[in-house]
Amino acid sequence: MPSPTETEHVRVVIVGAGVAGLSAGWKLAKAGFNDFVIAELEAQPGGNSRAGQGAAGPFPLAAHYLPIPTQEAVAVRELLSELGVLIGDPRAEQPRYDERFLCAVPQERLYRHGRWEDGLVPAVGIGADERAQYKRFFGLMESFKRRCDQGRRAFALPMALSSRADDLVALDRQSLRNWLLAQGFDSPHLHWYVDYACRDDFGTRADAVSAWAGIHYFACRNGQARDASGDAVLTSPGGNAWLADGMARSIRERAGDRIRTGSLAFRVIETGDRMAVDVWSPTEQRVTRIEAEQLIWAAPLFLVPHVFAGNASLKAAAATFSYAPWLVANLTLARFPAERSGAGVAWDNVLFDSPGLGYVVSTHQQMRVRAGATVFTYYRALAEVDPAAGRALLLGTPHETWAEQVLAELEGPHPDIRQVAVRVDTFRLGHAMVRPTPGLIWGTERARFAGDFPRVRFAHADVSGFSLFEEAQYRGILAAERTLRRLGRDFVSSLA
Repeated sequence: MPSPTETEHVRVVIVGAGVAGLSAGWKLAKAGFNDFVIAELEAQPGGNSRAGQGAAGPFPLAAHYLPIPTQEAVAVRELLSELGVLIGDPRAEQPRYDERFLCAVPQERLYRHGRWEDGLVPAVGIGADERAQYKRFFGLMESFKRRCDQGRRAFALPMALSSRADDLVALDRQSLRNWLLAQGFDSPHLHWYVDYACRDDFGTRADAVSAWAGIHYFACRNGQARDASGDAVLTSPGGNAWLADGMARSIRERAGDRIRTGSLAFRVIETGDRMAVDVWSPTEQRVTRIEAEQLIWAAPLFLVPHVFAGNASLKAAAATFSYAPWLVANLTLARFPAERSGAGVAWDNVLFDSPGLGYVVSTHQQMRVRAGATVFTYYRALAEVDPAAGRALLLGTPHETWAEQVLAELEGPHPDIRQVAVRVDTFRLGHAMVRPTPGLIWGTERARFAGDFPRVRFAHADVSGFSLFEEAQYRGILAAERTLRRLGRDFVSSLA
């Protein structure tokens, strides 16, 4: 990269306008602070919460739902209240939500052995022994959900609020699969279901996921709503883009135009009492140095070794993080395709024993999935190979081949999908999300990034060890509040 041709001075620079970076900017702006900029590589903010637009309307490019937030997730509730989706007191035990964002029923179904089943746990033809294991497994998860140690839930959301009990922390040192087997769970269908959950949330299989992280998936959520069940989710045709767009809009309204897209931060240098961030603008073909008192790094941690000058120990810690590659395909369909027998069409449609996870239906919220065009958003975590091989596969496989594989896979539940498909858009994410491998969650490497350095804060879901909206938002707001304290600014905490 060329040398900087100009230098700009601000008090705070945020690198990355994904959920964490937008959350940091949202909090700074809410506190009445506007001397900051957010540098974002992509053409639009949002990170994994961006949306595409097609003939059938918007569709998600990655993240596509937000579960009903727990009472611990006070910042999520504050944001939802500001956006008008949570109605009434955001701290109420059972608040009310705008029904336009509550996922319409049915919410989920499973395609297995040529027919659709209700729910995601295999049920048809399952013997008594496996059903007994189902019951024991979910009972155990419920006990983890209810457990508290000295006022901390065993598995909280955000994860930083979780219990540090020795027996729980020890779960992080083994894989979820090994823990299941040690508990006597050997049901093939239960293992498939748990493996699906890990691929869905972590992009990797249960034998590579920390038992702590895997149990957290099942035990952390206890949110309630006055007008929906506890397992309900909030969604929209464009996935989670409405959340990212809402924060970006709030930043603009409170602090002005602070988000700079098409800006690649490629070098970070600590210069005395300031942080220097060199930013490349490809449209203007120039490099600007942004000097700031404080830096909030809200981009993925795997970039740290490539961008930060010096600090070998921090680079070594970042290099221990592992990332899952994903493929997302959006299929624009002239009409809803033919159906196999069984449970009726749902929002989330999962494929049993298949390379892909399944698909969500963009028009499900509009309650007209059978009329007119729609979009199926298909997800596949390349968990069958190691991450490096998965990234090579993503990079080396042409769009036409991916499109053919997706259509072939969906021909099982929808035999005429090729006839109704108008367009297939593929979206490749080489480092879609951090993998919570054994030892990461409660290891020293992750803990380094959760600290409060004099001039730098790390604010990304990576700092929590897994990629959830609630974690990214928490890390962004925590970094912003720590930054405000460093600057001597008064504010009302969004995390208390």
